[in-house]
Amino acid sequence: MSSTTTARAAFDALISERGLAFGGDYNPEQWPRETWLEDVRLMREAGVNFVTVGVFSWATIEPHPGAREWAWLDEMLDLLHDNGIAVDLATPVASPPPWLGLQHPEVLPVDADGVRLIAGSRNQFSPASRVYREHALAITLDLAERYAGHPAVRMWHVGNEYGQIDHGDEAAREFRHWLRERHGDIGALNAAWNTAFWSQRYDSFDEILPPRRMPYLVNPAQSLDFRRYSSDQLRACYRELRDAIRAAGAQQPITTNFMGFFAHVDYHSWADDVDVISDDQYPDPADPHAPSDIALVQDLMRSLGRGRSWMLMEQSISAVSWREHNLPKSPRRARRDSLQAVARGADAICFFQWRQARSGAERFHSSMLPHAGADSDVFRGACRQGADLRRLAAVAGSTVRTDVAMLFDWSSWWAGEEPARPTHRLSTMEQMNRWYRSLWRRGIPVDVLHPDADLDGYRVILVPHAYILSDAAAAALAAAVERGAQVVVGPFSGVADDNAGILQGRSPVQLRILIGASGEEWSGILPGSLRLAGDLAAADDPQPTASILAERLRVEGGEVIATHEGGELDGIPAIVRSTGTWYLGTVVSDGTLDAVLAGALAAAHVTGPIPGVEVLPDGLEAVRRGDVLFLLNHTHHPIDVPVRPGLIDLLTGEETEDVVGIAPGDVRALSERHDR
Repeated sequence: MSSTTTARAAFDALISERGLAFGGDYNPEQWPRETWLEDVRLMREAGVNFVTVGVFSWATIEPHPGAREWAWLDEMLDLLHDNGIAVDLATPVASPPPWLGLQHPEVLPVDADGVRLIAGSRNQFSPASRVYREHALAITLDLAERYAGHPAVRMWHVGNEYGQIDHGDEAAREFRHWLRERHGDIGALNAAWNTAFWSQRYDSFDEILPPRRMPYLVNPAQSLDFRRYSSDQLRACYRELRDAIRAAGAQQPITTNFMGFFAHVDYHSWADDVDVISDDQYPDPADPHAPSDIALVQDLMRSLGRGRSWMLMEQSISAVSWREHNLPKSPRRARRDSLQAVARGADAICFFQWRQARSGAERFHSSMLPHAGADSDVFRGACRQGADLRRLAAVAGSTVRTDVAMLFDWSSWWAGEEPARPTHRLSTMEQMNRWYRSLWRRGIPVDVLHPDADLDGYRVILVPHAYILSDAAAAALAAAVERGAQVVVGPFSGVADDNAGILQGRSPVQLRILIGASGEEWSGILPGSLRLAGDLAAADDPQPTASILAERLRVEGGEVIATHEGGELDGIPAIVRSTGTWYLGTVVSDGTLDAVLAGALAAAHVTGPIPGVEVLPDGLEAVRRGDVLFLLNHTHHPIDVPVRPGLIDLLTGEETEDVVGIAPGDVRALSERHDR
């Protein structure tokens, strides 16, 4: 049995033993020992059964080079274990102590302007620094050798929110090594980067630097490779510490916390390196689209784990402190956010952090135990969440079934948003979120997959924006259509190859036959009208529009179902349908996009989780996990939902009638089994 399989089994055993994990980051080194006893007492009152310890404790463990101060951690782990609280023990390497940067300034990162950053905050290290890596490895080995067998330790947490970018000389050395591994020789690199443009030809890898500040635009191929290198370098940091923990004999699962659709790390490439997917999620309470946008992130996390349950490692229980204007969450909203993650496959619900920091940069970041203490709505809300999760223990380990795949690739995202393109207004993530909202309103979850993933079994495949699309991915889309799937492709897709070079020929070159149309030019456009026809003629869009970008298309066997109306593109096809495919040559209005996606879902016979309800009431989220139907009301008014009578609400114990009323901000978890 592989170490990953063993570790995953250990996580499943933890959840089976304790139920859904509940807790958060705990930083006892910031508090006197007399506070620890109160913390543990209140944790038990709130139902906390899982905490992360030690994330930022490097300077406490190693106050000067070579020192090891373990007594406080020994005491804390024993205390937590004696009180039935499992520990996710963190390597403290995310924030080196000041002495490391002062004695070895080469460990400090350099920004794109050549400015070396200093110690005094967090994340102050270059992932490429050999000195940093040696010190991080040394403290991790000692930590793992000491605590691998401690009964409190049920998981290991490597680093924290990996995302550091460095443009210094340490990075230059490692970037060159990475380029040699990728391209083989300098001639191949010159060809891949097309360095004949602007006389950028290199004689050797030693001439290449990270893309620092330049007089004008950076070569987009160089920029893309540097972003890939940066993600891989961070992964190397994670891997060597993970391997050190394993070498010390640790059998517990090992993870690190992802950050949703984070721009600096390709999580598809990391997914198999962690035993359990975990994520930090901070949706903005001021954003009306936050419920659907964070649902997409949660679908991504479940997808990275190939459908297995995942962990919500961090979230806020009320306000954060790092936005310009920080709105709080009510206890009701905080509860709903947590249960939304459970509905979409999470088996652990955790917060940053347990006790609110009395000083430091995050002194106003909310915590489960706020400055006001236990006599507070925030803490009472945390207690309610603990009780809710105990009631939902039987949900743990169950899965969310999906019929729809949405394709997303970090390299394509990076390359597709480089400067000097037809428009800077086309955002990959904006298109992902817009397309997903249409499905969210229907209660249809998705698997978020790399374009080269196996697409067998999916009845609908969505490609909102794939600037880079491999030949293999294009062939897989054609094969999916051949077996009866519906494929919907958005604008400015299939534009470039893996080195960000523009594919030659009428676009999209690899999909031209599949979509029954081709284009000759992309251009930014002003908002204009669309004329709908064919399958879209009856679409519920009072003002069909095209905006941002358009492709000058001609039909080659497909059916035109929308054309541009007025202006220089008057009469040019905007949306083309062919057998099993829908191609959008422009960014269309929400109503028209919704009609296209509804058409694809209907053609594939994909429906939502409530029989007879095609589109959910505004603000209602519905998702089925295993045999439990979760209904979440994201509005400020009650919503009535028709359901099958006789279901049991696991949160209240009540039996349903044929209509369930959901109070504002409330959640229902309806069991499809009668023996619960």
